Amino acid sequence: MINYNNKIFRPIANSENGETSNETVFVYRQTGNILTSEYAGGKIKYGHLIGLVDENGNIDMRYHQVNDLGEIMTGICKSKPEILENGKIRLHESWEWTSGDKSKGQSIIEEQ
Repeated sequence: MINYNNKIFRPIANSENGETSNETVFVYRQTGNILTSEYAGGKIKYGHLIGLVDENGNIDMRYHQVNDLGEIMTGICKSKPEILENGKIRLHESWEWTSGDKSKGQSIIEEQ
């Protein structure tokens, strides 16, 4: 299992309907297979996620955030890890809003 504890991630790509950008910083914490993160930056004033990490490092998570319009947004995300040549982690994410227009998207975040 990959341990994400104390790792910092930033988005490098996102669908147009997403709110994260390269200004968004995620700080991951992990205890056992439970993952949490606080995040903020860009269009996001504050966000939090909670998820479960499987034996291959895949993450099944739920997130909620307050955007720069003062709206609470919620969603589901599944992340698949890729280990880069430099040993850093890149996460390929498929997500879906459970609020707003309930649209879907893809994003990639990378360990800093």
